[in-house]
Amino acid sequence: MAGPDETDPEKNLRVMARWRQTGRVLVEALPYILKYDQKTIVVKYGGNAMTGTGTDDFSQDIVLMKQTGIDPVVVHGGGPQIGAMLKKLGIHSTFIDGLRVTDQQAIEVVEMVLTGAINKQIVSGINFAGGRAVGISGKDGNMVVARKLVLTKTNAAGEKEAVDLGFVGEPDRINPEVLHSMMKSEMIPVIAPIGVGPKGETYNINADTVAGAVAGAMKAERLILLTDVEGVLDQDKKLIPRLTLAEARALIADGTISGGMIPKIQTAIAAVEGGVNAAVILDGRIPHVLLLELFTEHGAGTLITAD
Repeated sequence: MAGPDETDPEKNLRVMARWRQTGRVLVEALPYILKYDQKTIVVKYGGNAMTGTGTDDFSQDIVLMKQTGIDPVVVHGGGPQIGAMLKKLGIHSTFIDGLRVTDQQAIEVVEMVLTGAINKQIVSGINFAGGRAVGISGKDGNMVVARKLVLTKTNAAGEKEAVDLGFVGEPDRINPEVLHSMMKSEMIPVIAPIGVGPKGETYNINADTVAGAVAGAMKAERLILLTDVEGVLDQDKKLIPRLTLAEARALIADGTISGGMIPKIQTAIAAVEGGVNAAVILDGRIPHVLLLELFTEHGAGTLITAD
């Protein structure tokens, strides 16, 4: 390490300032590094967060987590990429209550995009950053056994009727053995949210839902949902840094939490009730947001914990 430069006092001051800043960062981070040592953290990497230079930051964060003793598991989405490919192929796509209607033609494209292009892109990024990532889908090792998602709507006559979404599923059972085997070998699992049905059929599953189910099955220390918003906002549009399950449910009931944030919060609630220590909603567009959340006192998003 270079010592003081007696000919340039201003340079010495700048060097000392950097050293002090580095020291403060290390002092703040060390307790959290020890806290999360050998703990599993499931990170859902959303389609809207997978843009720009943020992909490099994400890969570096995942590798550093592994190097500090954390066992990260990545579950990724890909809705915008799927939509773009369906449009490119001239396949019409519709949504009902935010869920993509997925027929036989569409599920083949969904599986191709998720398990092929996106999954391998994330794996390559983590490996380039110095990690050992391996891409899999929920079909590998029957990790995510799925059932068909049943959606009911109220028709014009006020009657309940089932809506067929095609090959859209939800987790029925999680078999985490394949993940445990990979993690014992110091590998980082990267999971595409594709499940397998009882007859071997392929199901498209919401990535948040898969991440929550995997986190619950592995009794993870944290479920982190990366998205393209700051976190949960109050009625004055200010970030709410922490919520209990009861408080989260109350904010859904009074309309403070609405739209696309509702299923994310429901996923977080289900994960915590399933044995996850806490869930976090984070803005994946912030540089190195995973490190800010895990290794600083204030965190960076909305933390959801048991009551």
